Amino acid sequence: MLYLGLLILIVLSGTLGAYLQTKKQRAEIAAARLQAAKIKQDGESKGAQKAKQILAKNAEQTANYQQNINDELDSFALDNQTRQDRINQREKALVAARSHLDETAERLNAERDELNEAKQQIENTKINADELVTKRTDTLEAQAQLKVAEAQHQILSDLNQQLQQEQQANLRFQREDDESNVAKMSKLLATDAIQRGPVDFPREHTEHTVSIPEADVRQKLLDHDEQMLRHLEAVTGTDLIFDPTAETELEIVTGDPLRREEARVALTNLVVGHQWNTLAIEKAINDARQTVINELHHTGESVAVKLHIGWMHPDLMKLVGRLKFRTSYGQNVLNHSIEVAQMAGVLAAELGVDEQLARRAGLLHDIGKAIDRNIEGTHVELGVRLTELYGEDPAIINAIAAHHGDTEATSPIAALVEAGDSVSGGRPGARSESAEEYINRLRSLEQIANKQPGVKESYAIQAGREIRIIVDPRKIDDQANQSLTEEVRDEIESELTYPGKIKVTTVRDFRTTAYVGAEKKSKQKKRA
Repeated sequence: MLYLGLLILIVLSGTLGAYLQTKKQRAEIAAARLQAAKIKQDGESKGAQKAKQILAKNAEQTANYQQNINDELDSFALDNQTRQDRINQREKALVAARSHLDETAERLNAERDELNEAKQQIENTKINADELVTKRTDTLEAQAQLKVAEAQHQILSDLNQQLQQEQQANLRFQREDDESNVAKMSKLLATDAIQRGPVDFPREHTEHTVSIPEADVRQKLLDHDEQMLRHLEAVTGTDLIFDPTAETELEIVTGDPLRREEARVALTNLVVGHQWNTLAIEKAINDARQTVINELHHTGESVAVKLHIGWMHPDLMKLVGRLKFRTSYGQNVLNHSIEVAQMAGVLAAELGVDEQLARRAGLLHDIGKAIDRNIEGTHVELGVRLTELYGEDPAIINAIAAHHGDTEATSPIAALVEAGDSVSGGRPGARSESAEEYINRLRSLEQIANKQPGVKESYAIQAGREIRIIVDPRKIDDQANQSLTEEVRDEIESELTYPGKIKVTTVRDFRTTAYVGAEKKSKQKKRA
């Protein structure tokens, strides 16, 4: 019974719960229907209002579009009217142009007819003129008994002869004017070249000695019968002698300036390095040779750049550098060559000649002196061979060959180089000579003068730049005096080598004396 009651209670509870759940769901459904009806009503209201707004807006847009269409149609109509007016105007202009062209065509046709008639008249006139010219030519030939071609040839011949006479007269006048002014112009050009060309530098003296202040080093060189000194002489190719008046000075004696420079550089480096053994000496000699070679190339290159002479073969630049260690009468040959190049360039610029070629020829005119100690031949011959070997300009080769008068100059460049060489070598202070050579030159000048017949005595003065000769007036008259001066001049020029020029002066002094009374007074003195 208890279970039955519990079962009934459970059934009743389920039924009641289902009823209550159903009732709640119905209530929620009713509320949802009410809310849906309300939402529908609100939506219909808003939709109707939105529809009214859209319709109103569409109506407004339609009216605006209709207005725009009407405005465009009015504008198109106005444009069409304007275009139609223009078309009408162009049609009227075309009609007027057609009418004008017709009138112009008629006028041109009339003028063409007139021109044809005038052309025909001109042709007829030309024919008549040709006939008249032919008749006149025939008449003139008959009267002159000479053909036209012969007359033309005679006229041209006379005119050519007249022009040649005028040309010869002008050339003669120009030649006379040049000859009268050539000395003056030459002096002016030479003065200008000297002033604008070389700069007078102090004379450079090549060092012939090396100072060795350390006594132990000197002793090491002199020990064992000067074995170390003899080894240095063998590897340098020079003679090394300690100066007896200055025991710290080691003198380098050789006729080759390059070997002297190599020995000087090597000995200087050995003194600084304090290493005096066989390996150190050989290394110092090799380094010194390379240093001298580099200096030769650097010197030649710097000179070429300084003078603006263009590209030059590297071997030729080294030969130019060798001139730095070569002297002539005490004048450094490289400095002399630079001076000649500068003066030749200035003269070439004044005369309108190739300035760069003149400077190049001036620099290379003594290039043979770079090798004349090692190869047989004069420096002129060696210079010509070198420049030919390195493909220099023929004008430069001729300038080298002719700068001492050995060959005839074939270009103005050669004359300019010769002038520059004379000025550079002959200017005061440019060259010097040793005391022995100086004394020998003075003695030679006096000997040449004294051996001439009729000469009483002679004196070389002004450092050998003038020889003054005193002649016996009883043996030499005025005419013989002039001849004697010329003979001495020619003999000096042929037998002696001298820098610059030498003045030869001959003095003929004739005196007569008479006395009157006890006191011997000079009554008459006559000079002749």
